[in-house]
Amino acid sequence: MQEANLAGVTIVAESKYGELVPVGGGDVIPLTKKSLLVGRRESCDIVLRFANVSAHHCQLTINGGYWYVRDLKSLNGIKVNDTPTTEKRLSPGDRLSIAKHRFQINYVPQDLGAVGPPPPPAGA
Repeated sequence: MQEANLAGVTIVAESKYGELVPVGGGDVIPLTKKSLLVGRRESCDIVLRFANVSAHHCQLTINGGYWYVRDLKSLNGIKVNDTPTTEKRLSPGDRLSIAKHRFQINYVPQDLGAVGPPPPPAGA
């Protein structure tokens, strides 16, 4: 289990690379490697079996110790902290919406190789 205190908020992650916690309940999704394909298709690293999730919906990637999300031209898009985006850095505790499905991402940047202050956010 990993734990960090960022801006007075304690973030706990059970997996080596962190986890996605469904907002409102459900099974925690461990982030098991540095690049993860998310979508409805069974060949994806993270499979979300919902009709409003595209076959290949988005890509999660670690860069410089931080998770980034990139939309893969999905039909229903992604949001970070309720703001639509096509690409964005995810800070620990951010809310990621994949179609209408909301998750909180928990991880410890230092455990993933981050040093110094966070880089400027990517994307809009």
